Amino acid sequence: MAHITYRNRKAVQIENEQLQLTVLVEGGHIAEIRHKATGVNPLWTPPWPSIEPSAYDPQKHPEYGQNAESKLLAGIMGHNLCLDLFGPPSEEEAAAGMTVHGEASILPYRIEAAGACLTACVELPTPQLLLERRIELSDDVVFISEKVENLSRDDRPIAWTQHVTLGPPFIEPGSTQFRASVTQSRVYETDFAGGKGYMKPGADFQWPHVPHKDGGTVDLRVYPDYAVSGGYTAHLMDLNRDHSFFTAWSPSSRLLFGYVWKRNDFPWLGIWEENRSRDSAPWNGCTITRGMEFGVSPMPETRRQMIERGSLFGVPSFRWIPARTRVTASYCAFLRSAQEIPEEVVWDGAFQVTTP
Repeated sequence: MAHITYRNRKAVQIENEQLQLTVLVEGGHIAEIRHKATGVNPLWTPPWPSIEPSAYDPQKHPEYGQNAESKLLAGIMGHNLCLDLFGPPSEEEAAAGMTVHGEASILPYRIEAAGACLTACVELPTPQLLLERRIELSDDVVFISEKVENLSRDDRPIAWTQHVTLGPPFIEPGSTQFRASVTQSRVYETDFAGGKGYMKPGADFQWPHVPHKDGGTVDLRVYPDYAVSGGYTAHLMDLNRDHSFFTAWSPSSRLLFGYVWKRNDFPWLGIWEENRSRDSAPWNGCTITRGMEFGVSPMPETRRQMIERGSLFGVPSFRWIPARTRVTASYCAFLRSAQEIPEEVVWDGAFQVTTP
């Protein structure tokens, strides 16, 4: 097993001829899916130094802020898993020590790897959930399966979101392109960029034309070329398709990156944009990201808000896991050379992804 240090973090790495994939031990983040021929990793590496979540101390590390998000931000990288919370804790949960997006993004994982395969396991003590994730590389495809087991005697309402975040150099304002198999969409109900956003809060729309707060629309298929911007939109995946997808294409590197998943597993895609709008630590007005976050919930919000929302566009906003029951989900990522972005993606449910 390839135990390594990756950007000051304990990590495990697997690879094949085309891809190199790195998973952080603490938090279980997929920090890197590197295209070996070009050296490009589309996933986001924050511009601030990364530390182990277990090492974070609010008194010793004010550079990460001092709130419920700080412990997560101290160690966040790439693709992190939000379970059983997608969004902030309540004031009471935060006072009790709960972090943004739940425990799965900060706890240490037990990881085993051999060849091009890796398994990572962690038990979440507060929601009493056991998570097992298996990752396998095949050519330019990363196949991922997850098992979540409810260890308690109670049925659990949960959020379960794959928080895939892309960053520079793959993300370039005014250049990087996106596609997704979505239909109905809604802008987050308040300005997600703290007054610096361009989207009309709470507006319903059809992909990809998000209403601008000053009139007109903006095409979400291209990362906007604003000096400062930000926002969040929730998107219902096409109910007429068995599989859902998003793709991102970099004209500079001529690389196509994307994920495909079973629509019944994850009916929602959240698109988060942070373009130098957050001035507080550790963002410091210099962060550029595009989150493509697919899961069982449309909006990042507290547990109570998630349950009280109940549904959006007639589709549930969370998932139940019955007592002492295990549920599964599978999806894949791919990274390959491409001269343009395709309009369609097809996955055979195993290791073949085609872009007709």
